[in-house]
Amino acid sequence: MDRILVVGSTGAGKSTLARTLSPRLGVPYHEMDALYFTGPDWQVNDRLTEDVTRVTEQPRWIIDSLGYPDVRDLLWDRADTVLWLDYGRAVIMPRVLRRSVRRTITRESLFGGNRETWADWLTRGHPAWWAWSHHPTRRLEIAHRVAGPHDTPLTVHRFSHPAATAAWAASL
Repeated sequence: MDRILVVGSTGAGKSTLARTLSPRLGVPYHEMDALYFTGPDWQVNDRLTEDVTRVTEQPRWIIDSLGYPDVRDLLWDRADTVLWLDYGRAVIMPRVLRRSVRRTITRESLFGGNRETWADWLTRGHPAWWAWSHHPTRRLEIAHRVAGPHDTPLTVHRFSHPAATAAWAASL
């Protein structure tokens, strides 16, 4: 486990798991959303491919994402391990709702200094809407990717419940 992707639906706990594993495994953690959003008004990084290439050229890394479309193939071709948090909506929706409420109320600064607002809750880009609407397609894409050919042999750990993920992580 040197080049690790932590994948799953929005709200599954990808970042939390990656942050937990990084010091335990001695593998540098890179937050995909921090690489993607680089400025105010959710400005997208115009050097995303170069930045992700630089990160994934390193011998060891952990990234908390399936990958944005521009870099998805790059990530999957270079990963050697996938940790798939394959949780149902009953698990992810309460998580994403709690997180978004907290971020909105506290005005927590996110990637590039952005913040979730009450007005954001009415948009299709809001994490709650995104998690609900993209859950089935995200699950299908990950299933397709873990089954497909890879440049590097790929070890896949698929977890269907947070307790299974926690037990696995504790065993490391």
